[in-house]
Amino acid sequence: MQARDTIPLAPLEPAPCTGCRSGETGEIAFEFAFQPIVDIRRRTIYAHESLVRGPEGQSAASVLAQVNDSNRYQFDQACRIKAVSTAARFGMQEKLSINFLPNAVYRPELCIRTTFETAEQCKFPLERIIFEVTEGERVQDRAHLVSIFHAYRRFGFLTAIDDFGAGYAGLNLLAEYQPHLVKIDMDLVRNIDSHRPRQVIVASIATMCRDLGIEILAEGVETRAECEFLAQAGIPLMQGYWFSKPVFQGLASIDPAAWP
Repeated sequence: MQARDTIPLAPLEPAPCTGCRSGETGEIAFEFAFQPIVDIRRRTIYAHESLVRGPEGQSAASVLAQVNDSNRYQFDQACRIKAVSTAARFGMQEKLSINFLPNAVYRPELCIRTTFETAEQCKFPLERIIFEVTEGERVQDRAHLVSIFHAYRRFGFLTAIDDFGAGYAGLNLLAEYQPHLVKIDMDLVRNIDSHRPRQVIVASIATMCRDLGIEILAEGVETRAECEFLAQAGIPLMQGYWFSKPVFQGLASIDPAAWP
């Protein structure tokens, strides 16, 4: 990472930033499942996305339902710490994608400290960490989200816009910030091999991202036909059940038969 891509952190404050929606919090028990993101060009795993689950593998919804304004900051920080430490414990050599809660971040340079400290303690390289907005998180202030993304890029992290083509993740956001990765929403991927409008839309997104120097990733790939169409369309990064379901407290391997 070149020096011009980094900015100095402010001196450590004696207490947590009061603007980070700290408040009271109860214990939210959770673990992670990891789902691989594959690179079909190299037939390798590109990254693993950390997906929150209950302590016995319960759904993400059952955990996220416990998050509110009083504990959002602590939960977001706890997720970052556990994602990095768990990845290191599993010996992850690929990139790690972490969903974050933008509404929990007040000042990025302060709220990122625990991530830096955990990565340093676990010897997990910063350049292998991807930050993406968590699925279902309603972004209250797009300008604030853009400022967070810019800060994370300067700190040396990779960034991703999730669910592109759905909700907040549209052209207006992309015009303001160009991340390292754009993840095409799974609704646009579903049955794309036989759905002409989706084919045209995804091809247009792919061309636009290439022109902007952004890597493109297709989410929710569930069939060989979808996989093969996306491969022929020049989209090399994919994620979905066709390759592997999320693995609770573990890392997946890819069946050789899944490659196009």
